[in-house]
Amino acid sequence: MKHIVFYSGGIGSWMTAKRVVEQHGKENVILLFTDTLIEDEDLYRFIDETVEELGTEYVRIEDGRTPWEVFKDVRWLGNSRLAQCSHHLKQKTADKWIKDNFKPDECILYLGIDWTEEHRIIKPVENWAPYKVEFPMCEEPLMTKDEMLQELNNLGISTPRLYDLGFSHNNCGGMCVKGGQGHFLNLLRHFPDRFEWMENYEKEMQDYLGQEVTILKRSVNGNRENLSLQKLREEYETGSQQLDFFDMGGCGCFIS
Repeated sequence: MKHIVFYSGGIGSWMTAKRVVEQHGKENVILLFTDTLIEDEDLYRFIDETVEELGTEYVRIEDGRTPWEVFKDVRWLGNSRLAQCSHHLKQKTADKWIKDNFKPDECILYLGIDWTEEHRIIKPVENWAPYKVEFPMCEEPLMTKDEMLQELNNLGISTPRLYDLGFSHNNCGGMCVKGGQGHFLNLLRHFPDRFEWMENYEKEMQDYLGQEVTILKRSVNGNRENLSLQKLREEYETGSQQLDFFDMGGCGCFIS
């Protein structure tokens, strides 16, 4: 029996891998990383160091496209409601690799969802059936993200820099389209070049689709309206009080 951990480069998937290795032995574990090709450079450092520390098999796979290429292919700009990048680059890519290599009774799959988001386990269980999916971080002893990071640091491995910079997860170089206003304002502050690229890409997609599509939306006087990255930046630069700095959103790869 092989135990396959979806290894995202996030702290939850690392702690999940630690528990799976401790329970089943490193020789029976595979760390499966699906690369979106827009990851932060420090994510690869983190993966290299933790793979060495865990001492188990590591497999990197990719679709070959970036999220930006997927959005053009499906003619839909990803946002917090629907992001086809997750489906094509993560789920379908991993699904093919697993089915090409293992039958349902030959492996168990593991996700890094923890006890604070236990409501999210239903979808992946349904989507991966008849393969079995387990969630070690929903089991005792329960841990916070800070406790996981402390355990990582105790091993002499540095925290992935996106966490230190205030991002809620370590995926897609901080450019996840499922992020909220606060997430993109954080990107603007710490990676203005990445924000500028996304702002220009959003305009490019509007021209490509012939619609005023945006990644973000917001509610104004009870009405939902588009919020372009350009407008977000301009309001931030002029000190607007309408911005929601606490709206971080979140990655949902392998979940939806």
